[in-house]
Amino acid sequence: MPQLDTSTWFIIITTTLPTLYLITQLKLLNMHYYQPPQQKNSHKQAPNNHWQLKWTKIYLPHSQLQ
Repeated sequence: MPQLDTSTWFIIITTTLPTLYLITQLKLLNMHYYQPPQQKNSHKQAPNNHWQLKWTKIYLPHSQLQ
């Protein structure tokens, strides 16, 4: 019965492990991950009222003398 030659096993194992690691890293690099939705702007928007954007003053009419 022939003997099993194990002299090259160490070289084979030490070269396959980094190769497998590099292959998995390249595969993971090409994957497209799910992007979480963007957070909404936390600033509250004021209602778009034209009277809030400019300064106005209301004058009451003078009372009429009779």
